[in-house]
Formats: sequence, structure tokens, C-alpha cells
Amino acid sequence: MEKILDYLKTVSDNRKEKKVRHNIGDIIALVFFATLAFADEWVSIEVFGNEHEEFLRRYLELPYGIPSHDTIQRIFAMVPPEEMQHFRALWDEMLGSDEGDKIKKILSIDGKTQRGNGNKNQKANHIVSAVDEYGFCLGEKRVNEKSNEITAIPELLKALNVKGHIVTIDAMGTQTEIVNIIRKKRAEYVLALKGNQGTLHEDVKLYFDDAGLLSKCAYKRTAEKARGGIEVREYWQTDDIVWLSQKNSWTGLNSIAMTRNTITKDGKVTTDTRYFISSLPLDIDEIARAIRGHWMVESLHWHLDVTFREDDNHTADKQAAFNLNIIKKLALSVLKSYDPGKKMSLRMKRFAICTNTEKHLQRILQL
Repeated sequence: MEKILDYLKTVSDNRKEKKVRHNIGDIIALVFFATLAFADEWVSIEVFGNEHEEFLRRYLELPYGIPSHDTIQRIFAMVPPEEMQHFRALWDEMLGSDEGDKIKKILSIDGKTQRGNGNKNQKANHIVSAVDEYGFCLGEKRVNEKSNEITAIPELLKALNVKGHIVTIDAMGTQTEIVNIIRKKRAEYVLALKGNQGTLHEDVKLYFDDAGLLSKCAYKRTAEKARGGIEVREYWQTDDIVWLSQKNSWTGLNSIAMTRNTITKDGKVTTDTRYFISSLPLDIDEIARAIRGHWMVESLHWHLDVTFREDDNHTADKQAAFNLNIIKKLALSVLKSYDPGKKMSLRMKRFAICTNTEKHLQRILQL
């Protein structure tokens, strides 16, 4: 923990020295602690600080006490996102989320729009994040709208250490340039298909529509209770792709796959079928793990909306909103790792920290 607090003292500060009253490192730590304790907006962060100033002074300098919410937001807008990302990386290192090359991780990439950041004068931030199968965010890039996601994914991949791991991306990111980057960085890929890749989606669909060919594919089936019903997941994979006209356009392409999720609830049956291309060799268990693992990035986005109410925060400054997004994803990682003494949802963990802040934050600082 000392290493992390010492780092906060080195965060870049471009303010005029004579006018500086509050330390940037103190502000970052204050926002982080407050976010853990159910504070989702700048005003509630200020209230948290004032209510727990004596406790916070054990770890922070706070030479002029707790700043106003306007000051907290203004200073947060000055912090380079790279500094925030390094702050999170130090926590991830302490939490032991980075297994390096010991295992082949699933790294899922997807984007989410910060709806509260948009207004009639500007488009909302759209943040593309990379999340591992444990729910830890490893990096993100900010763009102004969803259509720019294709340009953000290559930048994010170049910034990450993906060697030896499996990258999963939704259909928007199924681009030959992105595949080239993944393979150049010596990673595997499992990419979803839709109608935006020419005839590729239709060709793969037609292959799996052939009952004779389907019967020769590797197959896996799982069934479990989900959302008050029964969900059956089926996976098919084949490396019989010499016939595929676009095969040479996709670097390292080794197999194609299909999934069919069937949910039975209250007598009603719904089915969802999806198709994929992959650099993975024929291994139905591995490709099923990768496809199933992609839900972690969707889970992260759900928690940002539900557990942290991100879309209800109307911070207009883009950098402040982006930095707050990084802090919330860090808080999510910490909450996942924290054992408050009894089983709780992540939202209830935040409530517990709010009701007995000193007890729980001291435990978290000892993780």
C-alpha cells in the first residue's frame, strides 16, 4: 500500500505552484475511497470527505482539508489518464490479477458509451475497454462515438501485452487490420461475425446449416439454471476451412465456430445463434471457454451502469468523466477481491463500506 500512496505524490501537476492548495494525489485517493463507499457524483464525494476527514488524514496530507466538489472535479479533469491507469495497475499488481504468461487468458474487448457525458453541444465519451476473464480491466481508450471504436481497438491492442493470450471482440472489431495486430503480437483471436464482413458471415452460416457437415464438427453442450430458466449452450467448431474463399485475408485463421444458446423460461423458448472465426486450432473446450469468457466485458459494463450508476453522472468535462470511469473500474476490481465477512453483491459491499467506512477501508488497504 505504501508504494501506491508514494506514487500518488509523483502524479503530474501543471497548476501554478503559488495557487495550489490541494494535492492531486490526495484528490485521486479521495475519489477512489469515496467511490468504494457508494459516492457516485462529485457532491457526494465531497460529503464523504468531510464526514471521514479524520480517518483520511491517516493516509493523505490534506493540507487545506477537503476541497469543494467543484475543485475535486476541476482537478480531476487535469490529471492525465495515463497517470490514472498506472494508479490502477499498481492496485492490480497488489491484488494479484496479472498472471503474466502462466496461463492463456481471455482478453475481451468492447466499448461502452458514457451517456451522461453527452449533451446537445457534444457527443458522449465512448470508452473501449479490455477486460480479462476475472473481470479486471487492463486498459481502455476513449473516443467520441461508437463508430470510432474500430480505430480505438488497434491503439488499445498495441498498448497491451496480449502475447500468448486469446483476444475476443464483437463483430464490429472483426477487421483484417485488427487481426494482423493480434497475430503480430503473438496472440490468438476469437472474433464474432455479422453482415459487415462481406460474404464471410453468410459462408460460415451456410456451412453450419448443412446437417451432414455439422455432424462432423467438434461439439460441446452445457446446461445450467439462469435468470429463472434453463439455459443450454451448444458449441460447434471445425478446422475444415480450405473451401473458405476469404481464408487468406485473415491472418492465422485456423477454425470457424457456431454457438446456439437456448433459454427455456415459463414455457417459452428463445434461441440465439452466433458465428465466429478463430486462430485457435481444433479444441472445442478452449473455443467454448473463449466465447463464454467474452461476457466478462459485458458484465463490467453492466456493473458500471447498475452498481456505479455511471450513466446518471452528467459530468460534462470529457477528461474528468474518463478519469472517473477508470476509478470506477478500479473500484470494481477491488470489490471483487474484497471479502467483507459474508457473501454480498458488489452493490451491497459498497453499502457496507458506506455504513462502516473505517472498518472496511482499513481491511481493503491491507489486501
